[in-house]
Amino acid sequence: MDLLDFTDCKLYFEDPLPPRAASLLSAAADAYGEPEAELCLLRAHLLAPENLTILVGLYRFYFYQHRLEDALQIAERAMHLAARHLGLPPDWRQIDEHSLAIAAACSFGLLRFYLIAMKASCVVLLRLRRIGEARQRLERLVTFDTRDQLGAARLLEVIDQFQNPPAVDHDAFNPALAAA
Repeated sequence: MDLLDFTDCKLYFEDPLPPRAASLLSAAADAYGEPEAELCLLRAHLLAPENLTILVGLYRFYFYQHRLEDALQIAERAMHLAARHLGLPPDWRQIDEHSLAIAAACSFGLLRFYLIAMKASCVVLLRLRRIGEARQRLERLVTFDTRDQLGAARLLEVIDQFQNPPAVDHDAFNPALAAA
C-alpha cells in the first residue's frame, strides 16, 4: 500500500466544520501562543468533538506548547475516532493485515490519518522518555508500513543508536591528535 499516494482519497481536513467551529479555529490561529488560543480550540472541540481537523489543531497546540501529556491524549483520541470509523479494533495491538485491508477499502485517507496519528503518539512518547511504549508502537507501525513511507523504521534506528551507542576504543585514544 502506497501511503504517499493522495489521489482518489478524501483527507481528514476536507470534512466540513460547523461555521462557529471554523471561526473558533481561525481565532485560535490568530491568538497562537496566547491563553485564549487554547480556549478557542476547546470551544471548537465542544461544537464538533469528532472533527479530526480540530483534534489536529489541539494536538499541535499542546505539542508546541510542550504539554506532552495533553498532546498524547489528543493523538490517542484521534486514533480512537479514526479506528472506530474504519472498523479497526480500538487497541492498535489487535490490528492485523486483514483489518488493515478492510480499513483501506473503507477510507484510505482516514487509514493514513490513523497511521500518522499513531506515529505522532510515538513521537510524544519519545519526548516523554517512555521509550519502551514508543518502541512497541513503532515496531507495530513498521509492520504496516513496510516501505517506511512514514519513517517509523528510521525512528527505531535512532532509538537504537541512543540506547546502544557504539563502543569507544579507549586504547586507541591519542592525546597528541586530540590537541591538534
